[in-house]
Amino acid sequence: MAVSKYCKLDIMFGNAAITGKGNPTILATEYEEFKRVFDVNVFGVFLCAKHATRVMIPAKKWSIILTSIVASMTYGDIPHAYVASKTAIVGFTKNLCIDLGKHGIRVNCISPLGIATQMLMNGLKIIEKEEVEEFVHEIANLKGAISETNDVAEAVLFLGSDESKYVSGQNLVIDGGYSLTNISE
Repeated sequence: MAVSKYCKLDIMFGNAAITGKGNPTILATEYEEFKRVFDVNVFGVFLCAKHATRVMIPAKKWSIILTSIVASMTYGDIPHAYVASKTAIVGFTKNLCIDLGKHGIRVNCISPLGIATQMLMNGLKIIEKEEVEEFVHEIANLKGAISETNDVAEAVLFLGSDESKYVSGQNLVIDGGYSLTNISE
């Protein structure tokens, strides 16, 4: 759509995510559910990046940004398919960076901690946004700030802008210090 309207594609943001069923145990994880999560979170992002690359290579610049999660580094009581799929995104980012760098295309990913979105509220079985914000604030190391969707948006805008023209292959962690202080739950 961007190419047909603007004749170019400057930034591709691969932000696909489904968590799968809520039970995080291996015995409760069904093959079809695991595959469905990978189909959306990994294969879907792969296809987006592949088709964006076709447009970006002739321009010899631009930026691909993908979304992982902090749990790709810290792990915890989260469905296996979700953690494995988002960990795969970090590896895909680094490998794609090497593949596309010769074409002037930057590839990075972001790994946010929990943001009070409907998906997280459903996963935590919490109805009130304020309760989720309080939960995330409690586990994060950085006090006095609450993680918001705008924090993620600003990070993506930075990675897509010329201000990050020499940043590629990075996983920008947006977690208030959580990953440094909570290696495993």
